[in-house]
Amino acid sequence: METFRNNDAAAQTAKEGATGTERTAGTVPREESAQALSVFSRCNLPPWKIGAVEFQDDPEWLEIEGVRTMDPRLFARLTGIADEAERGNVFHDYVSVKFRLHEWEQHQASARSSLRHSYVQLLHGWSADSNGRAGAVLKGWVESRFGLRATFHCGRLGEDETARERYWNDRMRGAAGMMGVAMQLDLLYTFCQDELRRQFGGHERWVTLYRGTHDPEEYAVKTDAVPGKASAGPEADLSGEEVVELNCLSSFTSDREVAWEFGSRVWEVRVPLAKVVFFNGLLPRWLLGGESEWLVLGGEYRVRMLRW
Repeated sequence: METFRNNDAAAQTAKEGATGTERTAGTVPREESAQALSVFSRCNLPPWKIGAVEFQDDPEWLEIEGVRTMDPRLFARLTGIADEAERGNVFHDYVSVKFRLHEWEQHQASARSSLRHSYVQLLHGWSADSNGRAGAVLKGWVESRFGLRATFHCGRLGEDETARERYWNDRMRGAAGMMGVAMQLDLLYTFCQDELRRQFGGHERWVTLYRGTHDPEEYAVKTDAVPGKASAGPEADLSGEEVVELNCLSSFTSDREVAWEFGSRVWEVRVPLAKVVFFNGLLPRWLLGGESEWLVLGGEYRVRMLRW
């Protein structure tokens, strides 16, 4: 393991609100979507802009304030490495040393519990159950960094008091047992963005991803469907386009066939690369598996529903 020396932003006031529209059957007025936005973030763009469907149409690159200036040696080191797998190993080694994650076996049980809970365990926990404690911690991190509030956690948070209580309990208990986890996630997101720029050559701003679900009630439909184009694939067609509001963090896959394994309803989405927090292959294979999983920031999206 390569040895690194430990290195040790201001909240940005954002505009609130959106233009109101009348409610129609199956839709949600845009002023209600403002409830899913925070007044503050630690990002270079305000929450209302990141969460709007217009961001999907014309995305900009996002930066969490202070990350690169706090850890310049890491990013300078990664820039000089040509091999993708080696960059993933170097990143994980750096985070492990900085946050002493590799030392947990040397500690007593009380300290060990805190040290072993890292960004890797959060990603494992999310894959197992995005509505569990790890999911609440990750959603809370998104809220604090990008100002996009969670809308679903074992229920619609805007409507279900029990779900809200469960979310806050899971979030507080999960964060309490994880040392420096928010800073680890800051580094993960920044590393992910750099890798996406490298892999896509810095000139592409979107990637086509798929999401399958058995729980359409999790999403707020913003507009009625509009006519869409037929799919090029023989096994499916596109029924049309909707604008939906996704939870502040959601799982996608790059494999359309895999998406069908996760639900009877599958969306094809043109996702801004700037909204990708994690993708399968970013980290060493021995750390994480997954079914082509991508973690994506929420907000409003144009989606096209696939049908068999």
